[in-house]
Amino acid sequence: MVDENPLSHFDEAGNARMVDVGKKNDTRREATAEGTISMSDQAYSLVRQGNVKKGDVLGVARIAGVMAVKKVDQLIPLCHPLAITGVDIEFSLDDKQKAIHIVATVSITGKTGVEMEALTAVSVAALTIYDMCKAVDKSMEISDIRLLKKSGGKSGLFERSVTE
Repeated sequence: MVDENPLSHFDEAGNARMVDVGKKNDTRREATAEGTISMSDQAYSLVRQGNVKKGDVLGVARIAGVMAVKKVDQLIPLCHPLAITGVDIEFSLDDKQKAIHIVATVSITGKTGVEMEALTAVSVAALTIYDMCKAVDKSMEISDIRLLKKSGGKSGLFERSVTE
């Protein structure tokens, strides 16, 4: 059976609505997202060496990403408030590209997925890095924020293919 309205945040008249998830079963759900922030040699070196005047850039960005996950329902109008059970945010430094790659995984046992939470964690972590380094480099670029994987719920497993 094909869902006639795949955009469930709209009613039959096209009005925005919050989806009623009350009748759904609680299932284990997890989502992983990624993104990248590229910067100048100088800014990258300062982050790598831990010499940014504002402090531990990646530590603060990790905390900012976690905090953002807990506020998604306040940022994105039709998202449900969720009792998140886990958040993991990892950074990898790319010396060749002078970039920081961010990966966030969010988990829950609940009635709705956590894709928006994972994407928000990456976004806010990248914005925090930008904020902490902007005195040195205002030309930093945040890019390639995207969902890598989600599991659980009615739609099951999604994994981005390597070619995407």
